[in-house]
Amino acid sequence: MNPDSTPAALQAQVSGSSFYAGMRVLPKARREAMYAVYAFCRAVDDIADDEIGDRRARAEQLEAWRSDIESLYAGGNPGQAALVAEAVREFALDKADFLAVIDGMAMDVDHDMRWPTFEELDLYCDRVASAVGRLSVKIFGMEHGVGIELAHHLGRALQFTNILRDVDEDAAIGRVYLPSEALLAAGVELLDPITVVGDPRVDAACRFLAAKAHVHFRAAEAILAQRPKGHLIAPRLMAAVYAPILVRMEALGWAPPRTRIKVNKPALLFTVVRLWLFR
Repeated sequence: MNPDSTPAALQAQVSGSSFYAGMRVLPKARREAMYAVYAFCRAVDDIADDEIGDRRARAEQLEAWRSDIESLYAGGNPGQAALVAEAVREFALDKADFLAVIDGMAMDVDHDMRWPTFEELDLYCDRVASAVGRLSVKIFGMEHGVGIELAHHLGRALQFTNILRDVDEDAAIGRVYLPSEALLAAGVELLDPITVVGDPRVDAACRFLAAKAHVHFRAAEAILAQRPKGHLIAPRLMAAVYAPILVRMEALGWAPPRTRIKVNKPALLFTVVRLWLFR
């Protein structure tokens, strides 16, 4: 990550990330590229989650990012996208993946997502999570086909898990990412976010999404078990940390009141060391 092109606040966010330690074990060029991609994602995510700014202004900020990404790839002034310019050059990152991330954030800005269909949710997760994975696997040095497959499965597994972990936080800002099919099948009326997540029957809808997450975790773990080419401590770490969080949430259930599961940082560091030693 080039400190000259990365705002100090974003550097602080990267340094405070749960997976900072995991990224630190990458070779320098790959590590800095990952920090740059992370900083880009934080920047556009902060726009999407800004509860103070109005929708039009936030949409314009995302469009400014889109224009800067387009300009970067066209050889013009990259503007804010100077943040990722070096990573793009070094690892031939695809423009479509950066734009997909912006498209995903635009879905949140256009309207607060509430009980989308599963098809819409899957598209959202492809944009905000698997697209980030597609950028990442290039930086990790994976072969194209297996890298895209890992990004598909691990991105969705992680995003579904985050949705299940953040049910209350999302409802507080007017969002419910649980799919409408699962909520209706559980008998939950689609009234308003707080009422929906306050219904004890929401547990069944959460377990529907948890089952989908497990399918993707298993697929990602099967890919990683084949020991494909690449610097893969970071995705191994994500799977090793987040799959158990999903299991812990299932044991507690999602009927209110819920307890938010947190990442245990000492355990996280132990996992980093274990994966480094036995990679």
